[in-house]
Amino acid sequence: MKLVYTHQSLIMVAQAKSSLDQLSIRCVIHNEYASGAMGELAPIDIWPELFVLHDRDEERARIALSYVSADSAAPEWSCKACSSLNPATFDTCWHCAADQCLPA
Repeated sequence: MKLVYTHQSLIMVAQAKSSLDQLSIRCVIHNEYASGAMGELAPIDIWPELFVLHDRDEERARIALSYVSADSAAPEWSCKACSSLNPATFDTCWHCAADQCLPA
């Protein structure tokens, strides 16, 4: 097993796992419930970690996760219909359901 991703948020690690699952890369999350040890252990020691089960999948997993990280760093967009800010990963507005590509 090889560690391919860690983050302080379990949600981020779960999203990374989902991305690898879609590529049929078998992986597991460790420290999923370690937040209960907060204060007893160093904060970084309780971060959730994502491991690939087969060492041969490590490079492919890291490449896939680098694309996921790049997408999450994209800027938010403003809805042309209602002016609400939306995460870059949304194709439609969370507030009014307008398409991101509405004509100006």
